[in-house]
Amino acid sequence: MNDVARTELAPGFSISKILTGLWQVADMERDGQTLDLDSAARSMGEYLRAGLTTFDMADHYGSAEEIAGKFRESCDPSAVQLLTKWVPKPGPLTREVVRNAVQRSLDRLQAETIDLLQFHAWVYSDPSWLDGLLYLQELKEEGLIRHLGVTNVDTAHLHIMLQSGIEIVSNQACFSLLDQRAAEGMTDLCQRFGVKLIAFGTIAGGFLTERWIDKPEPVLDRLPTWSMMKYKRFIDVVGGWSRFQQLLHVVRDVATARDVSMANVASRYILEQPGVGGVIIGARLGQSQHIADNLRTLTFSLDEQDRAKIAAALEQFAPIPGDCGDEYRRPPFLTASGDLSDHVESFPPPYPSRQGDDGRIRALSGTIWEDLAGFSRAIRVGDRILVSGTTATHGDRVVGGSDPAAQAHFILDKIEGAIVSLGGRLDDVVRTRIYIRHVGDWEPVSRVHGERFRSIQPANTLVQAELIGDDYLVEIEAEAVVDRNL
Repeated sequence: MNDVARTELAPGFSISKILTGLWQVADMERDGQTLDLDSAARSMGEYLRAGLTTFDMADHYGSAEEIAGKFRESCDPSAVQLLTKWVPKPGPLTREVVRNAVQRSLDRLQAETIDLLQFHAWVYSDPSWLDGLLYLQELKEEGLIRHLGVTNVDTAHLHIMLQSGIEIVSNQACFSLLDQRAAEGMTDLCQRFGVKLIAFGTIAGGFLTERWIDKPEPVLDRLPTWSMMKYKRFIDVVGGWSRFQQLLHVVRDVATARDVSMANVASRYILEQPGVGGVIIGARLGQSQHIADNLRTLTFSLDEQDRAKIAAALEQFAPIPGDCGDEYRRPPFLTASGDLSDHVESFPPPYPSRQGDDGRIRALSGTIWEDLAGFSRAIRVGDRILVSGTTATHGDRVVGGSDPAAQAHFILDKIEGAIVSLGGRLDDVVRTRIYIRHVGDWEPVSRVHGERFRSIQPANTLVQAELIGDDYLVEIEAEAVVDRNL
């Protein structure tokens, strides 16, 4: 087995800097087709012999976990790292649901412990995502999960997780020459907490290769793979085919000078970014593997001149909107289908609501304070939604630790969830009131408010107050008007 560069994600646990992605198993099994598990598992052995010991998959990547289980059975399990993901359907998550999901992956992988379980949350306004992570943390402590990671998490919510004591070692996110979102606040946060970024999309479904240079623009719905359909949308958003061709020429010039492939340069550029622990390069097992070429990514480095040329080309691109993972949460949905129809059927209301005899509709979040003091998280009267003063409480837990910004983000998630549960949107908010315990926290809390309400700009008041509960640093209330005629 070759000696391939590695990254330590946690003490005693390292991964190849080049990870082999198995998402294309699902694409290869489209339209009812099935792969031969034994043959596909033998193909994985070729990567192991080349020193590429780390494989990334998910519970919804077709039969990828079963293939990996067959592969694991045929080799020394201690020589490979099998990373998988759990992408639950939107809605409540119980301990039983979480345990069953983890056990299903363990059974498929023929393992007693999952090396790295990466969790995906669809919406943050439904606090079920936090339940899911807390239950996964319990299973980690029990020994069913060796390490816990996340995928497609944005900066604010990774911050909440880390400040709340959840032991996250990695965030898998799209990070490429087309998509530089992770290079901003996410990189700073990961370096601060020692979390590694695992980057996918580095060759944009094959678009960042020699195959597409000086070629006519392809028709999106005629592209042969889901991955290519997805990244064609990225190309359209950043500036279109003509501008993309300019980048391809720059990448080719750097690749020619280095005597490597364009895919090598595209992946190496991301691999050299701060905080990046590895890049995932997809494989079509038994069909298109590119093992030798993938290994060349680790044989050279880019110099300052190379990086400057590429950076100048990237300055011509429009940024991908939002933060990491937002392509799965808000328009434009940069997925193969252009929406979420291939992923989820619907999103249930975050909080239960009930209509009283007075015609008013109340939403309840289930905190101890609502029963104790006799109030609703929010109430709708006609077109008005009034949200009670809200703290970073989830059950009996204070979320966000001692960080005012983390608490504020979770509070605004709860407020959004309450408004959504009563038929509104965060865009409908017309007033907010913020109460902070320490006057010195006004700026981080205000920045969070600015991030979440920048395009809405409701009326706002911020005051220092003696909050009830020693751990609470901020409390926020809101009012919304659901008027679609405005």
